[in-house]
Amino acid sequence: MKIGFGSDHAAIGLKNCLLEHLRERGFECVDYGTYSPEEKVDYPVPGRTVAEAIRRGDIDKGVLVCGTGVGISLAANKVPGIRAGVCSEPYTAKMIAEHNNCQIVAMGARVVGEELAKMICDAFFDSEFLGGRHERRVGLISKIEEDYGYSDAEIK
Repeated sequence: MKIGFGSDHAAIGLKNCLLEHLRERGFECVDYGTYSPEEKVDYPVPGRTVAEAIRRGDIDKGVLVCGTGVGISLAANKVPGIRAGVCSEPYTAKMIAEHNNCQIVAMGARVVGEELAKMICDAFFDSEFLGGRHERRVGLISKIEEDYGYSDAEIK
């Protein structure tokens, strides 16, 4: 699995920690930036970049980090077909993978520490979409996009 990473300048340290953690677990990782705390980047930019990379098929899933995880996930969720969930603990990370078929896990560097963030990533990447009754619900989310003109919203 190929995982893309993105963060704003406030979350570079946590992004780098998670990137290294998942590389050690054997995942192929792509860093889409931000690379330096001096490089001021607004969170919608890396959120969109990682989401679009998933949509194009360049990567399979993503990890996004900003101050709270909320802003960067909102940006990613604007890309048709993308589902990003903010997680502050491992249970929610497992559920967004199993029930919501999210492609992106988002976190807040000002909310979770490194060890908790690693557990969140592990829960997300160790879980798979269960399908079944959840398939219908994810389909209803896609239907909302279609109703607003995104008929090509289906991706992997």
